[in-house]
Amino acid sequence: MRRYYGFVRLKASSYFLIGGDSDDLIQEGLVGLYKAVRDYRTDRESSFRNFAELCITRQIITAVKTATRNKHTPLNQYVSFSQTPAAPGDSEPTLDEVLPGPTAHDPVNQVISSEELRSLVACLSSVLSELESSVLSLYLDGHSYEAIAERLVCDTKTVDNALQRVKRKVGAHLASRNVPL
Repeated sequence: MRRYYGFVRLKASSYFLIGGDSDDLIQEGLVGLYKAVRDYRTDRESSFRNFAELCITRQIITAVKTATRNKHTPLNQYVSFSQTPAAPGDSEPTLDEVLPGPTAHDPVNQVISSEELRSLVACLSSVLSELESSVLSLYLDGHSYEAIAERLVCDTKTVDNALQRVKRKVGAHLASRNVPL
């Protein structure tokens, strides 16, 4: 490692790592050197120096590409809902206190939701065919198309068609009641 450290520094100096410094690239180069030592085979036609140069360069390039990929940008630049941007313990309200919360526990919404559910169940019981009702029941229980088809002794395409008809009928019912989807 000591023998090739200068070589690693020289290789790392020609690259730039976003959000990092030259020491990070040198460290990546040393990882590449370690892999070269670990994977070098004397029975090949290449010298160790050429093999090490290739491993070091590839390791550094991989690190640079990974840093510029922006894969983790959403996680690194998130805004916390539970802490204020100011110092913790500040009297400023947090985002989760300011933003309106779910209204599921509101009695008015619970009554409206239960009435909509009753209306939908009544509509489905009168509009759906026996096959559509059976397919929907099994689908809501979490069965796959294949399992439903096997249980009802029909084709998977028949199951798919029945579910499509159910979706259209439910959509028409909700549209007639002006229920937002």
